[in-house]
Amino acid sequence: MLVKRLIAIGAALLLTACVSPNLMGDGLDEVAADYVQMQLEIGEREPGYIDAYYGPAEWQAAAKSAPRSVDELANEAASLVSRARAIDVSRDAREQVRKIFLLSQLKAAQTRLRLLGGERLSFADEAEGLFGVRPELKPFTAYDPILARIDHLVPGQGALADRVDAFQNRFIIPKDRLKPVFDAAIAECKRRTVQHIALPSPENFTMEFVTGKSWSGYNWYKGDATSLIQINTDLPIRVSRAVDLGCHEGYPGHHAYNMLLEQKLAKERGWIEYTVYPLYSPQSLIAEGSANYGIDLAFPGHERLAYEKAVLYPLANLSTAEADEYLVLLDAMRELSGARFTIARDYLDGRITRPQAIELTRKYQLVSEARARQSIDFTDQYRSYVINYGLGQDMVRNHVEGAGASPQERWAAFERILSEPTLPSDLIGR
Repeated sequence: MLVKRLIAIGAALLLTACVSPNLMGDGLDEVAADYVQMQLEIGEREPGYIDAYYGPAEWQAAAKSAPRSVDELANEAASLVSRARAIDVSRDAREQVRKIFLLSQLKAAQTRLRLLGGERLSFADEAEGLFGVRPELKPFTAYDPILARIDHLVPGQGALADRVDAFQNRFIIPKDRLKPVFDAAIAECKRRTVQHIALPSPENFTMEFVTGKSWSGYNWYKGDATSLIQINTDLPIRVSRAVDLGCHEGYPGHHAYNMLLEQKLAKERGWIEYTVYPLYSPQSLIAEGSANYGIDLAFPGHERLAYEKAVLYPLANLSTAEADEYLVLLDAMRELSGARFTIARDYLDGRITRPQAIELTRKYQLVSEARARQSIDFTDQYRSYVINYGLGQDMVRNHVEGAGASPQERWAAFERILSEPTLPSDLIGR
């Protein structure tokens, strides 16, 4: 009898050891909860790392009171990766997607912790580790034909960057007209967005103008469908930036993106990992790429120019006489956007100095020295994050426009990106 009991106990122990970890109490919910708390502690080691948080207040308080060291957090991240990998989600398609997302975010956290620990990575390795894509950048010579074309658009004497900057300065919004212009632009961005995407209700944002920043605009998501949108006025703001920033920071950009993640994933599915948004993660490529592409989606073709001429130019007390030429110039300059990433790579990898980076920015972004310095200030602060704007936009555009030619098909594909677990790898293959 004793032998039989021992055999039975042994069999039970063996069965317990083989049982899926999620039946033992360590499922994705538990890993996700520990993941959120770890991310909050990383945020205490690097100010600005946490872009948004609207989870349990006591978790944030605990992170502030006793954050672990960078080495301890690196060990925790490795442990979470092992725990997540061990969980069997083969029978649940939703949990499979959730697991892949968590592992991708954990890889980014591990990469950031390596950097915080003093390790040096190449620009490409850093970008891939943090944002889930390895950028393939063009040489500067690829942009020379574009510069030659722009040279014909803005004829005259002196350096091309100075001529382009002087022409664009004809479209500066007077400071006392900034608020009405931005209020109108954001309202129109929202009007066009809600025609295609149902947003949570009530929802709102506060807008304020700030100085002393390396960025031109920022959305600080506060949870409960509420944002603070800040617009930097260190440098004069041109009328084209009103729609750009209204869409990018508001609708269908960051404000809409964060609201939908909170509603669809954090609240409706109870996925606690979506209550924290670490800036240096694959989420940022989705966020910045969709926010940039959202401008063209909301204002296709000539609709943007027609709206600006009818509404924003009069609000800014600007003449529309050269508005068409201005748009042609801006469209041509967009083809130079990739040069910014090549400059950032060479600068961060030590191939060029800061003064050289500023001069290259002047040449290939066609901006004043003050704007070039602000651009490199951003690179100093955010490093390889810069890839998310251009590369992310291209990836979102290809995915959305591959879904169909009609506005309905494209908006539907765009909404899925904003409201479902989406990684950069999900945008490839359409």
